[in-house]
Amino acid sequence: MSTFEKTFSNGDIIIREGDSGNTFFQLLEGEVAVYKNYGKGDEVQVAVIEPGQYFGEMAVIETYPRSSTVVATGDVKVVEIPAEALNDYFTQNPDKILAIMEVFGSRIKKMTDDCNEAKKALDDVRRTNSRDKYLGFFAQMAQQSIYLTSKNFRLERPSAEELRAAGKLVQSSEDGETYNYGTIIFKEGDIGKCMYILHSGKVGIYSKYGQVDELKLQEVEPVACFGEMEMLTGEGRDTTAVAEEGGTRVEIINAEALPGLFQTNPAKIDMILKSLSFRLRSVTYDYFKACKEIYDFNND
Repeated sequence: MSTFEKTFSNGDIIIREGDSGNTFFQLLEGEVAVYKNYGKGDEVQVAVIEPGQYFGEMAVIETYPRSSTVVATGDVKVVEIPAEALNDYFTQNPDKILAIMEVFGSRIKKMTDDCNEAKKALDDVRRTNSRDKYLGFFAQMAQQSIYLTSKNFRLERPSAEELRAAGKLVQSSEDGETYNYGTIIFKEGDIGKCMYILHSGKVGIYSKYGQVDELKLQEVEPVACFGEMEMLTGEGRDTTAVAEEGGTRVEIINAEALPGLFQTNPAKIDMILKSLSFRLRSVTYDYFKACKEIYDFNND
């Protein structure tokens, strides 16, 4: 199955929330709007997509129901890419591998910033025993389609099963390095120019590693990705990665190597995309949860 162009007129629904998804899109011409609860009394517009951007990719990469409705604003032209054609699409357009990963990276970064803001607000609400100062914050969250009422709010923590299954398809590689216990793989503040796939051993991800307020954020186990966000954004590392078993072996991947990696082992690209999609859904879940706790505080 190949990719193909489609056109839509003003008001046409391109993707409907809740549907199963087996295609995603790149917008070529025009503009589309993204909605939650489209056509209902609590409809909220959450984003506008412009030419060159992708949408609908999460449902394809993770075989997950559509999370929003996408509607044409005026005349629109898109490229529709079926899941079955993804490998052919990447083969013909190897530069799109990094482009799609960067879409995930930018969304994860924004959602992480929003999540951190919501968590700080929640801590303050708990400390002061009042949510009054955040009433304006609720209006901002509503514009981002955070469902604050019990009727509309749905929490569903994403399962790691599909991600683990994808990881098992990745053949072990001789590329990379083996680290002793306690080796710092990268440290907070480093400029991230690469990402890693853990093939054996264990890696801990820390905030403020080695300081009195050190906090372990995550434990990475085979086969999984880590460090990919900073490779995509080019920003400094905000965590430290430490080998927590002797003989921990990681594969090191630079952004410019992604097209070649796809040619030799497309399963690795699939795993990286699933990892990014999983991470986006996870941080979105945490954001929704913090926002709902603020809304529900003294409001039962």
